[in-house]
Amino acid sequence: MNAATPPGGPSTVRVDSWIWAVRVLKTRSAATAASKAGHVRVNDERAKAAQSVRIGDEVRVRTGEGERILIVRRLIVKRVSAAVAAECFDDLTPPPPPREERVVTAVRDRGAGRPTKKDRRDIERLLGERQL
Repeated sequence: MNAATPPGGPSTVRVDSWIWAVRVLKTRSAATAASKAGHVRVNDERAKAAQSVRIGDEVRVRTGEGERILIVRRLIVKRVSAAVAAECFDDLTPPPPPREERVVTAVRDRGAGRPTKKDRRDIERLLGERQL
C-alpha cells in the first residue's frame, strides 16, 4: 500500500468513480458514459469505466470546456466537498487561450435564407479561404 493512501483505504479505485468523486463530472453515470465514449484516458491509454487508477496515474478527461489533465494524488470513492476534492489531484490543464486567439466563426441569423454571392465571398474572406 502506498504511503499517501490512508490506512485501511483502497489501493485502487474505478476511474469512473474517481472522476465523479473529485467533481470533474456531475454524475457517476456521466463519468461512465464518458469512459464508454472514449473521452477518458489513463496514462495515455483509452480507459473503460471499470479500469483501476492508482496514485500517480495521469487521467485525461475530455469535457465540454476542453480536456482536463489530472494527476491522481489521493484515492477516494465517495463524493466530497470541492475543497477536499481539490487536494486529491494535481491539475496540469493548460489555461484556455485568450479571447483574441479563439477561432472566429461566421454566424447567420436563423431563417436568413441562403447566402448571396456577396455574403459567401465575405464569409470566405473572413475564414481566410479567399484573397481578393
